[in-house]
Amino acid sequence: MTGQAPTGGLLEGYDSSFFCELMNGLEPDNPDLALIRERLSRMDLAELGRRAATAEVELYNLGITFTVYSDRDAIDRILPFDLIPRVLTAKEWDIIERGVIQRVTAINHFLWDIYHDQKILADGILPRALVVGNSNFRPEMIGLDVPLGVYVHVNGTDIVRDGEGRFLVLEDNARTPSGVSYVIENRHMTLRVLPDLAAGFRLRGVEEYGMRLRQALVDAAPAGVLDPQVVLLSPGIYNSAYFEHVFLAREMGVPLVEGRDLIVENRRVYMRTIAGLRPVHAIYRRLNDDFLDPDVFRPDSQLGVRGLIDAWRAGNVAIANAVGTGVADDKAIYAYMPRIIRYYLDQDPILHNVDTRICAEPDGLHYTLDHLAELVVKPVGESGGYGLIIGPHASKAELEEFRAKLVADPANYISQPVISLSTSPTLCETAIEPRHVDLRPFAVTGRSTWVLPGGLSRVALRRNSLVVNSSQGGGSKDTWVLA
Repeated sequence: MTGQAPTGGLLEGYDSSFFCELMNGLEPDNPDLALIRERLSRMDLAELGRRAATAEVELYNLGITFTVYSDRDAIDRILPFDLIPRVLTAKEWDIIERGVIQRVTAINHFLWDIYHDQKILADGILPRALVVGNSNFRPEMIGLDVPLGVYVHVNGTDIVRDGEGRFLVLEDNARTPSGVSYVIENRHMTLRVLPDLAAGFRLRGVEEYGMRLRQALVDAAPAGVLDPQVVLLSPGIYNSAYFEHVFLAREMGVPLVEGRDLIVENRRVYMRTIAGLRPVHAIYRRLNDDFLDPDVFRPDSQLGVRGLIDAWRAGNVAIANAVGTGVADDKAIYAYMPRIIRYYLDQDPILHNVDTRICAEPDGLHYTLDHLAELVVKPVGESGGYGLIIGPHASKAELEEFRAKLVADPANYISQPVISLSTSPTLCETAIEPRHVDLRPFAVTGRSTWVLPGGLSRVALRRNSLVVNSSQGGGSKDTWVLA
């Protein structure tokens, strides 16, 4: 399907050979989309370039950066920002919102089950070894009753659209999903530098995320505490997402702490302050399981808090996300998510998976080896676009090298077809051009689940690239959800 632009103006000649969301979404005749296309077509390219440069300077001055540890010459970078927003209609957002809530609900049921009765394993819905042998499965969690049955308080669901405009889930992020700070800052930036495009539109707001997240932590806090103290636990300034930790602590109105700021006494957690020890009742942690508590996990961890898990087991503090949630976002478990949804909710998935083959299974491995040049193959435990191969874009030598890795360790990989990712108009040097995008909506769960309207739209800034990850040269856009 191709997106045709209005005749004349800046969008003249814009013609995507892929599904373009602005030109031919689910509602191509939507009057709001038509008005956005008209306003864009009337804009001046040089003026848009000047506004983009202003936005880049502002982002740098605000310290909105991420860290690339592999680049010693440019460790801290701003996330490239494309000022032309990605637009979703109310009808499109309704599909995403309902699908994300369904998926998060099933994930929490699944995690409760595997750390309690393990009925899904006894019934043969998933291979037992795939769960209990998973590197993210935490035996320490067995029998621990988490408040409200919620393991995943914050979830990021990576969603793409195919050549027909269908929404498909690419992967789940149930441990410590990052990127929500860009969602909020991108909105602020777009409204500052492109107010003439936004004028008159009723957009779903993104400003209440911090309040919603804090409330989810309050919901999880020990019963009987009238005014629970919530903190955000960060590994510190050298973490790649430290800007986001600072941002979220400010948005939530809670202290930002490191492990050395907390202490456990009599199975209760306290925060060191200049006025003495202050009780802590809920922790939004932004460090991995391994580093949380040296008494239980890595004894050499300098980032966590000794005795924290014991205090949690005693019910004296809440931890979000819970320990052991990484099982649910493992890429091999992902392949079973449609079955997991049907098993726990007795519903068909609203958002379908991308067709996935598990290389640990003989049929999956044989198919992947036979079609390696046509597939995307990913390691099950990696993120950020690392360790994968995109068959159609790989050289013969690269394919052969990867084939050897696959044969040596098939259980480490899954394969998927190359999806014709949807595109969105993007400001390039000489024109507005189509670029591939994906979407990460953020769901916050306390007593109920709320989905931040829009989410993080990542864009592959390089022509014909399908890789949107910031660490691999991608950028981001503001995501508008029309009210």
